[in-house]
Order: sequence, then C-alpha cells, then structure tokens
Amino acid sequence: MSRAVHPGRPSAQTILTDPVRYPESAPSPVRTKRAFLLLVLTLLLPGAAQIVAGDRRLGRRALRITFTVWLLVIAAVVTAVVNRQLLVSLLTNEWFSLLLIAVLLALAVAWALLFINTLRIIRPPLLDRGMRPTVAAALAVLMLVTSGGLGYAAYLLNVGRNTFGTIFQAGPAFDPVDGRYNFLLMGGDAGEDRTGRRPDSISVVSVDAETGATVTFSIPRDFQNAPFSENSPLWQVWPDGYNCGNDCIINSLYPVVSQDYPDLYPDAQDPGAEAMMDAASGILGIEVQAYILVDMAGFEKLIDAMGGITINAGGWVPVTSQEIPGTDPKRYYPPSEWIAPGVQKLDGYHALWYARSREYATDYSRIRRQQCVQAAMIAQLDPPTVLTRFQEIAAAGTQIVETSIPRDQLGSFVDLAIKAKNNDVGRLTIGAPDFGEPGDLFSTYPDFELIHQRVQEKLAEASPEDPEASGVLPVERAGLVEAVPAQLPAEVPAQLPAQLPSQTGTDGITEEYLHQLAVNQDWTTLESLLADNGECSPA
Repeated sequence: MSRAVHPGRPSAQTILTDPVRYPESAPSPVRTKRAFLLLVLTLLLPGAAQIVAGDRRLGRRALRITFTVWLLVIAAVVTAVVNRQLLVSLLTNEWFSLLLIAVLLALAVAWALLFINTLRIIRPPLLDRGMRPTVAAALAVLMLVTSGGLGYAAYLLNVGRNTFGTIFQAGPAFDPVDGRYNFLLMGGDAGEDRTGRRPDSISVVSVDAETGATVTFSIPRDFQNAPFSENSPLWQVWPDGYNCGNDCIINSLYPVVSQDYPDLYPDAQDPGAEAMMDAASGILGIEVQAYILVDMAGFEKLIDAMGGITINAGGWVPVTSQEIPGTDPKRYYPPSEWIAPGVQKLDGYHALWYARSREYATDYSRIRRQQCVQAAMIAQLDPPTVLTRFQEIAAAGTQIVETSIPRDQLGSFVDLAIKAKNNDVGRLTIGAPDFGEPGDLFSTYPDFELIHQRVQEKLAEASPEDPEASGVLPVERAGLVEAVPAQLPAEVPAQLPAQLPSQTGTDGITEEYLHQLAVNQDWTTLESLLADNGECSPA
C-alpha cells in the first residue's frame, strides 16, 4: 500500500533528482557547484537563480526587469549608432539625467538584494566549512562589481549633471551661420599688475555643423583698430573701431567694457566677453555666436586632472623669473628652469608656462605654442582619460570655465566635438607670419579686406575628405621644422644653481649655456637661439 504524498511537499524522487532546488541530500561537491552556479546566474541573468532554486514569483519579477533593461541598453546602442546626438542630448538633459540617476540607484539596490537572496538560497550551512569563506568572498566581489558599478555610474552622472549646471547657462539655442558654428575661446588672466581680467589668448574656433571640420583663427593680444558693425553696441562708443592707439590693443577691450561700459550689454552675464565676441566678429568678418572663457590661473588644474599632456617641443622655453626693476622694455632675472625641446610630458604648471611664456620670443611664437597645447588637450582627452579622471576633470572645469553656450544645446555640441576630434584642424594667425613678417606693423594697421578674404579661403579649404589637397594636416601628422644646431662657444660655463637639472636639447644646446647667457644678460643671443620656440606638435 503506497503512502500518499502531501500536495505542498516534493516527492522523494524529486528531492533526489533536483539537487539545485533541494540540495540537502546532494553530495558536498554538488552543493559547492550549485552555490557558484546560482551566483553566476544572478550575475548574468538576475532573477534566474530564484526561478530555478528559490522564490519563483520574485524570480519572474526580476527577470521582467532584467529583460526590460536589456532592451533599453540595446535601444541606447542602436540610438548611438543611428542618432548619437539624440542620445547625448538625453544624457546631458537636466531632468532625464536625474531620472537616469534614480533608475541606476534603484537597480543597484535591487541587484544587491537579489544577491543577498541568492545567498539565502545557497544555504551556507550546507557547504563545507572551507568553502563558506570562498563563496562569501565571491558574493562580495560580485556585489561590488554589479551594484557598486551601477552606484558609481550614478555618481559620475550626477557629477556631470552638476558640472553642466554650473558651467552652462539657460538660454535659447542658436543655429549655425553659413553652415558653421563659431566660438570665441579666450584664456583670461587677472594678474597682480593688471586692472581686471585680460584675455591673453584669443582665438575663434569655427566648426562645420555637419562634418566637424575645424579651423582655428588666432588673434594676437596686441591687435589694434578692431572694427565693429553698426549692430554692435560698441558702435555707440567706437564707431571708427577700437582705435585709441597703444592703449586700445584688443585684450584691453574686455576690462574696459566690463568696468566702464557694462550698460552696453544690460542682459549679459559677462559684458566684457560679449564685447570681445563683437570685436572678433568684426576682425574676421564672420559672426561669432558664443564664447568660452578659461581662467588661466586655474588652467593647470585642468591639465593635472587630465594627468598631463605630451607635446613635441621645437625649442627651449623659459619659466620666467621676477622682473628686473627699472628695465624698459621689461627684462627678467635668469629663468628658474627651462622646458627643453623634444617630446615632453608636461604637468599643469609647466603646460601653463609653455603656453604663456613670451620671454626671448615673439608673440607669434607664443600663439603657436598656445595652439599646440590646445591641440594636445583635444587629442589626449580621449574616452579612457575622461572615464578614469572624470571627477577631477569636472571639478577643475567648474572652477575655470565660463561660457555662453546654452545647456539645452550641449548635446549637439558634444556630438560635434566628437566629430571634430576625428578631423583635421586648420589654423590661421591674424598676424605674422600668415600676415606679414614678425616685427612689422600688420597687427597695428591691419588690412581687414585681406583678412576677410583669407578667412573665407581658409574656411573653404577645411575639408576632412581631402586634407592634403587643402594644405591642412592632421594634428598627429603635423611635424616639426627640423632644428638647426646652434654654433656653441668653445667653452661652456659650468656654473649653474643647484636646483637646475642639467639638460641638453635635441638642438644640441645645453641648459647651462642658456642659463649663462641669461646671467650675462646677453638677450640678443637668447632671442636668436629661441626664435623657433613656437614650433610644436602634440605627441
């Protein structure tokens, strides 16, 4: 006579043949394999462990969420391929990013709870004593990778959200002009010997709205007679252009308008920056639509956050010491150190000096070094750098960047920046040697008709499909002019301060020799030897 089986209990045969759900009678090795199998199922298919060995109702709910997340991830990947701009716009949208942060945190908590539930299903007392710590450690690692990873992703997204909210303003979007977006990029400086902030680095970045092909126009800081259109508020004050002599060099316009004429731009957050946009538009003959202002005092923080930049320097660049009192033109005590030619990995401090140093060199050489540093930052700000140093880069960005780019348009410009990174960069300096020769008066008495013509020609040349035909070389292929070794004296003075390391450049010149020239105040020889220190390319 057979014994009746209780409806809610498994049969003895089921218990013996289903060790995954009923491990009590299974041998010890099978229990161990079962424990790791359940952990792997929870890792790869959250909810599956509950379906095969635990609460099936909970497992079905978890699987529905898992499949939904998979579908959303697949949709995001497809969107990234067919419409990357839409995906970037969503990720940078203030409210969508907040929703995504909440979803990531909820998934992190839910996944952690599933792992804890899986541990209960594993039933550690059934495992051998030696295997219990191993299973517990595996569980902890998997929870750190999964829930911890989702939590960290939510944290990074929140950092980016706060950064974008701090830097970018609310405002109407703007359309490209003649198929291009034109941005004014300024490096601002408020030194102790200056009244107000002055942009020492001034350039306009023009980007093709479709292809991302980019041209950079550099404007010397001492450029004079900048014209203004009749539509510019500056026309009311300077209808004949900014033409008051040496006091009206272009970088003085920023503090003059900020301090004396802020009412010309009553609705502007930064009247000085708006005035510089009008001046750059008049100089180049194109409409500049937005500005980006980088505080040079905090510039080195951004470079350090990136982990430094690597350049191929074409000449020696001094790190300038204090000014010698009473000298006219200004002269300085011997440099505290030198940046040697050749491939150099620069931290923020040395990158800032490399871009700013103008001792023994022309302003044109300084502009070329600034262009090189900008190109190196673009080339080396790759996805791995952003992901591994995102928090540091975001923190530095909020401290040093000011811009009029509207936040709602950020997604389209991020997508455009990705395109620009893969294109060539054309360059034109509104001064020597692209216009005239070093030392002439082109920056003082510019030919604006010629400038406008050359600007349009350079924009027409910008073609990512055929860079060599346009004369624009990719950043990574932009080589250096071969340095000609200078003729050294028969005896090189060996006296050198202890803090200066001995270096010999790729041009054969030694740091000791340069230092001795500075001690001897032989500025003519130094200016001759350093005439090519604007030669540079990203490495």
